Amino acid sequence: MDGKLLSVRDLKIDFNTSAGVVSAVDGVSFDIGAGEIFALVGESGCGKSTTAFGLMRLVPAPGEVTGGSIEFAGRDLLQISEDAMSDVRGKEIGMIFQNPLDSLNPVYSVGFQIAESVLLDNVPKDEAWKKVAAILSDVKIADANHRAGSFPHELSGGMRQRVMIGMMLARHPQLLIADEPTTALDVTIQAQILELVRELKNKLNMAVLVITHDFGIVAEIADRVGVMYAGKVVETGDVYRVFEQPCHPYTRLLMRALPRITKREGRLETIPGTVPNLAAPPPGCRFHPRCPHAMPVCSEAEPSLRDAGNGHLYACHREVG
Repeated sequence: MDGKLLSVRDLKIDFNTSAGVVSAVDGVSFDIGAGEIFALVGESGCGKSTTAFGLMRLVPAPGEVTGGSIEFAGRDLLQISEDAMSDVRGKEIGMIFQNPLDSLNPVYSVGFQIAESVLLDNVPKDEAWKKVAAILSDVKIADANHRAGSFPHELSGGMRQRVMIGMMLARHPQLLIADEPTTALDVTIQAQILELVRELKNKLNMAVLVITHDFGIVAEIADRVGVMYAGKVVETGDVYRVFEQPCHPYTRLLMRALPRITKREGRLETIPGTVPNLAAPPPGCRFHPRCPHAMPVCSEAEPSLRDAGNGHLYACHREVG
């Protein structure tokens, strides 16, 4: 892919626990181009949010990045100093967390908190307050001057998420990481937030990494998608190709589990079995205990990536033809 902004290669993040070493992210690789929306999708616990924290070098203890590289705008973020990484956070890479109420300080107005971000770039205070109103208007908050004086608890969930988006975009980052940006929002507000992210991406020519478990969000907003299972990316490619012709058995089963417009298909399909314990993952392909097409080799060797054409990759021993 031309114009790579972010290139993640063989990223490994381990947690030392009483049950042993848990490889929450195990050899994850993907690219994001400038101005592209890439979605990382998978079940809860598959490692997608941990991957996002790894990109920001914010993995909580007892976790640590133990391998791989994260090349962003020509620099390996794992090799630069902590001071240099602090400059990257917010200025070059912004991140929206799942629950904006946990990220906003309850004792300061939202305008003050956005102004703090603007002031980091040595903008005069009076100019910073003018920018706050413009930012709130950009994220579609009506009566921006009045709302700048509101406290987080006085805003709805959707408005708080808009404030967080505005705060992250105040310094014009090249990449925005949105970790489950529509969690706990109703479908109408969810659609508005997704449309807002798309509009701002186009306006600022910004790349976006969306972390989600919802294929509906992927279909709505993403250009390309990576599917994660048990700490590994098992399929990646253009969102239309992956939706039209999913190649990995896990992706196909996820697609069949999606609700349809009508109920003629009867009950939704489910994936048998459970997600493996990452402290003691199964040998070979981690999905083989649940896979309806498993072969003897699946429990013996880890599959390598196959190319289904046009950058559509999947990790499976069975060739899709």
